[in-house]
Amino acid sequence: MDPASISALAALTGSTIGGLTALATSWLTQRTQFRAQQLERDTTKREELYKDFVEEAAKLYADAYLHTEADISKFVNLHAMVSRMRILSSQKIIEDADDVIRVIIDTYLAPNKTFQSASESWVKRS
Repeated sequence: MDPASISALAALTGSTIGGLTALATSWLTQRTQFRAQQLERDTTKREELYKDFVEEAAKLYADAYLHTEADISKFVNLHAMVSRMRILSSQKIIEDADDVIRVIIDTYLAPNKTFQSASESWVKRS
């Protein structure tokens, strides 16, 4: 092989390796950014779901303090949220959400409470 061919082949090989390295780096960077964005979207989705669950559970809990008859239709949204949590959340979160629902149901089954008795109950817990 003549020296000119060797130089040309070395230059071509170097250019190919450099191009492949740049391509691999770009691909890894894009993949990492995509994963970070996906994780952020999932976290935001869970946070929104948890916020909605807490708001709905608080409304039902307050209603349970005042009424002994539960309107089953009011539980539909809460159960739908727990079902969505089953897809997005850990088992511990699901168990805690189920516990919240049980507390609300138990509160409905208990006698109605006045504001005074509710405040006394909260003071005892503190």
